[in-house]
Amino acid sequence: MKVLVLGGTAFAGPALVDEALARGWEVTVFNRGSNPDPPGVRSLHGDRLAPEGLAALERGEWDLVVDTWSWAPTAVRDTARLLAGRAGRYAYVSSRSVYRFPSPAGADESAPLVEGDPDAGQTEYAADKRGAELAVEREFGAERSLLVRCGLLLGPYEMVGRLPWWLRRIARGGEVVAPGPVELPLQYLDIRDLAAWTLNAAAEGLHGPYDLVSPPGASTMGELLEHCRAVTGSDATFRWLTPEEIEAADIEPWTELPVWLPPGPLHAAMHGSDVSRALATGLTVRPVAETVRDTWAWLATLPPDTRLGGQRSPVGLPVEKEARALAG
Repeated sequence: MKVLVLGGTAFAGPALVDEALARGWEVTVFNRGSNPDPPGVRSLHGDRLAPEGLAALERGEWDLVVDTWSWAPTAVRDTARLLAGRAGRYAYVSSRSVYRFPSPAGADESAPLVEGDPDAGQTEYAADKRGAELAVEREFGAERSLLVRCGLLLGPYEMVGRLPWWLRRIARGGEVVAPGPVELPLQYLDIRDLAAWTLNAAAEGLHGPYDLVSPPGASTMGELLEHCRAVTGSDATFRWLTPEEIEAADIEPWTELPVWLPPGPLHAAMHGSDVSRALATGLTVRPVAETVRDTWAWLATLPPDTRLGGQRSPVGLPVEKEARALAG
């Protein structure tokens, strides 16, 4: 297989590149060139939002294009239009955010969708992802388009910083605010399992939308934090707070306490989806212990001052705010 990965240097991109290379596929990556390109690939550079930014893609043929773009749908539209006659299939790494929020527990690919415009510039995340989906289907046709709607992604290369924040915080030790209940079920997916399924599905000719995340309850909040404590060798102790205590402390779910949402409609939407369609096509989910272990090992390869999260998705509980919650 000849595969073109649009991106390839951050978050899901490196996992897709690693998986394709491990299969012996011929891999081309296209990106701005602001990060080092992975070894073993052919590198093309350009800015998808700049005039003539796609010039490097004007020649070449590929069996598969995999696109992880998350901003203006026009960038996906223009790229897909340029490649439609020279690429076999287009897999777009989308998000379950394209469903009207909050989706009810048990929702699947038939749930109502947000509005999206394939010809729009950047607006907001959900609409941008949906607009990009529509752009792919318009340019490649439904039979050649694979829409990979991801849930919570964890694992090595997770630049949002959710699991990395928990690992680093627990590694510091001391008393840690832990959001309860302990047995709160989680739905997540290791980025490497996303990569493996996406390449398998594309090679097999699957098309249309697939929700990609673990079955509900693949892990719990308690298990996740215990694995973090074990892999870091930390002496941290957990102060399990109820959702009511967390709300009273003015702590934000999901952002200040990454991964966690209190029981209720928001939790059901994020951690209660029906993924039977993807499971029936071979989706495998590795144990959370493996994801935690390998993420910690990946963090050890980064410079100590590497800041994850960025302006788009700042995550983590400020030290002062945690101290106030523990004192209360």
